[in-house]
Amino acid sequence: MVRFAVLTSSDMGAAGKREDTSGDIAVELMTEAGHKLVERVITPDEKPRIVETLKRWCFSGDVDVVLTTGGTGLGPRDVTPEATSEVIEYEVPGMGEAMRAESLKVTPMAMTSRAMAGVRAATLIINLPGSPGGVKDNLAVVLPALEHAVEILSDRHRGPHPV
Repeated sequence: MVRFAVLTSSDMGAAGKREDTSGDIAVELMTEAGHKLVERVITPDEKPRIVETLKRWCFSGDVDVVLTTGGTGLGPRDVTPEATSEVIEYEVPGMGEAMRAESLKVTPMAMTSRAMAGVRAATLIINLPGSPGGVKDNLAVVLPALEHAVEILSDRHRGPHPV
C-alpha cells in the first residue's frame, strides 16, 4: 500500500470557482488500486505555495507519493514543474517520458506537457495534467510502477541493514 497526497494547482479551484475533478480522478484511481490518501489540497498557481506544500509532505514521513494535478502546460501561471524542480533532489525522467509517449497516442497536445517526476526525502513527486482525462491516462501509465518505486525509496526491498 502506498500512502499518497494530492495537490491540485488551480487558481479557479483554490478560489472555489471550479470543482477539482482532476484531483477526484487521482484519488479515485489510487484508492481503487488499494492505496491510502493522506492529504489533499488545492492551491493557487503560485510557486511558493506549491513548494511549501510539497516540502511539508516530503518531510512529514507520512507520504510516499505526491501527485500534483495542473500547472504543467505552457501558460504563464503553469509553474508546477518549476516548483517541483525546486523541491526535488533528483529527477526520475522515465516517468515523464512514459506519460508523454503514451499521451501522444491520444493527442498531439501531449508534447506541450512539461510534467516531470522526482524524489525528495524518499518521497516520489509526480506531476499530472490538470484535465480529468489527462490524469486518468497519465496515472494509468505510472501506477504499475508506484509500489516498486516506493519499495526502493523506502529501502524495504533489502531487509534490515547489517550493524
